[in-house]
Amino acid sequence: MKQDIYQKVTDKIIADLEQGELTWLKPWNAGNMDGRIIKPLRHNGVAYSGINVLMLWGAAIESGYNTPFWMTYKQAKEYGAHVRKGERGNLVVYANTITKTEEQDDGSEEERKIPFMKGYSVFNVEQIDGLPEHFYSRPEPVIDPTERIEHAEAFFAASDADIRHGGNRAFYSGGSDHVQMPWFESFRSPEAYYATLAHELTHWTKHPKRLHRDFGRKKWGDEGYAREELVAELGAAFLCADLALTPEPGEEHAAYIQSWLKVLKNDKRAIFNAAAHAQRAADFLHGLQGKEVATQAVA
Repeated sequence: MKQDIYQKVTDKIIADLEQGELTWLKPWNAGNMDGRIIKPLRHNGVAYSGINVLMLWGAAIESGYNTPFWMTYKQAKEYGAHVRKGERGNLVVYANTITKTEEQDDGSEEERKIPFMKGYSVFNVEQIDGLPEHFYSRPEPVIDPTERIEHAEAFFAASDADIRHGGNRAFYSGGSDHVQMPWFESFRSPEAYYATLAHELTHWTKHPKRLHRDFGRKKWGDEGYAREELVAELGAAFLCADLALTPEPGEEHAAYIQSWLKVLKNDKRAIFNAAAHAQRAADFLHGLQGKEVATQAVA
């Protein structure tokens, strides 16, 4: 019987949430890497995206891996290396469509695209012997934290969003299409400020003139609200990784966890959809950057 990929991944996220843990913040909380935190990388240096980021971050924490590179058994073999005996792979997923030609009642043929999801195993390079040395080196630490924050400042400014400061609440107002933030000085750290701003700007991307994201929210705290908050939470995590920021769990997470659990338990595809929407939001914000800014932010 085929393994239900959606259910397996959802069960893992649910298990973490029930322990009060946020899978997408684990890399920072556990201090699993010296230096800057980055997204998991394929063998060719291309970063994973969406749900695969969460899955591999979680796997790295569980096993204590310090390097971000992952590859298949076959890819390791192509480098003349080998996966150590007894090592177990970690699941990643690949979404695509197949085109099927169907005959209609009138005898004509019509093509229909059918989405599917495929799972396969990858191994962290710490499970593999004989790879080139660069796979085993840890990311260089960011020496100058001031410079890193400047990159974040430039990144968010390039969005050209209407960001206003004042008060003691952070929120996105769809009616006036603006992000409201408390003053920078009121946050416990610069990272906390930028992580919060990343969260609210992910909400900002849902506007009809941007990504037009709508989960049918009718009131505060309903399922549509919980789904949108989950997207913003993951979007902020992805952006913080891209910008080498180190967020911490916010005070509001305890309240959100119960609503997220309800959504995830009712829909095994919810975390996949949330991660996909979050990735689109992050990509949208990256797309607003000038070339120089974008290069600095991810260098």
